[in-house]
Amino acid sequence: MQTSQRLQLFQESVIRDMTRLALQHNAINLSQGFPDFDTPEPVKEVAVQAIQNGLNQYAITWGYPPLREKLAELYSQRLGWDVHPDKHVTVTCGVSEGIITAVQSILNPGDELLILEPAHDNFRPSAYIANAIPVPVALEAPDYRLDATKLRAAITPKTKAMLLNTPHNPTGRVFDNEEIAGVIEVVLENELVLITDEIYDRILYDGRIHQSPGSLAPLKDRTITIGGLGKTFAMTGWRLGYVIAPEQFAQGIRTLHDFTTICAATPLQAAAVGALSMPDSFFEQMTRDYHQRRALMMEILAQAGFQASTPQGAYYIMADYSQLPIPQASLPPTEFATFMASGVGVAVVPGDSFYSLAGYGRSTIRFAFPKKLTTLEQAGERLINHLT
Repeated sequence: MQTSQRLQLFQESVIRDMTRLALQHNAINLSQGFPDFDTPEPVKEVAVQAIQNGLNQYAITWGYPPLREKLAELYSQRLGWDVHPDKHVTVTCGVSEGIITAVQSILNPGDELLILEPAHDNFRPSAYIANAIPVPVALEAPDYRLDATKLRAAITPKTKAMLLNTPHNPTGRVFDNEEIAGVIEVVLENELVLITDEIYDRILYDGRIHQSPGSLAPLKDRTITIGGLGKTFAMTGWRLGYVIAPEQFAQGIRTLHDFTTICAATPLQAAAVGALSMPDSFFEQMTRDYHQRRALMMEILAQAGFQASTPQGAYYIMADYSQLPIPQASLPPTEFATFMASGVGVAVVPGDSFYSLAGYGRSTIRFAFPKKLTTLEQAGERLINHLT
């Protein structure tokens, strides 16, 4: 018996593989993007109460009603149109499911999906699962700016959609108004659907404020907005995402979600209402904390000899290791990442795993820094002791 042909096109996640390598070598895990600090206590308390009060059966497949109502309220304000909880909101098992169901709902076999690279390793498989074709468009290091000219050059008669992640993983870019204006032009010129992954919408630096592309007038009717709670509220294992979509897209997404996972965990959806109702002081403290983590991580990387640009959002840093004064600095990224976990005791992700484009990501690795300061300090000691 053979597996399906589409499974020959991609493999298991390199990111999750690096977590397994970290466990094997007892390395500090700066590879997979999950916090080592806990979910806010009030949110956990709501989850416990929900379980004790009997919210342990299926929710309505497209989401626990109070959570959909809360999301509709928030996104009506954010997107500038009347988001209805019963028409436009679907709660999914994480952003990953949201992306896969969105892609499957709008693409036919042979259609093309524009994907900016470097890209999260879930993006290309989302196209393959739909029997569609991912078309990479490079963000050039070290600035990783979005170039509308490159987008246009990638367009063919088969291009139907574009997948945009901002704030961007793995580069930490927050695409500016000029870059988004280029996206708008390309989307409208070619009548594309825009799918946005906005999971890091609350993790921004230096006074930046997230603007959903779907809130911009030219994009409102052709944007599927995807978000989640795992990163902001340090609960990645809860697998709570959501899709906000105009009605012409929402029905297909709901149908696919229904037959993919039925529903997200009911008591955790109830707790998510509490998370989204946290006071402004929570988000303000979170922002201060991430500024501290970013500053410490950038200082550590500089001391260890890496070349890296300061992220504008999210909690990742792409770092070039080619100038390190060690023999391993000439290794390709996967071998270097293996050395980092086994020899240095710090797990990272090889930079070329974020590309399908040949020749990109050489001599780079990704660090994730959603960690306690003490964890980052311990990682810094290992990096500086082993690499300098």
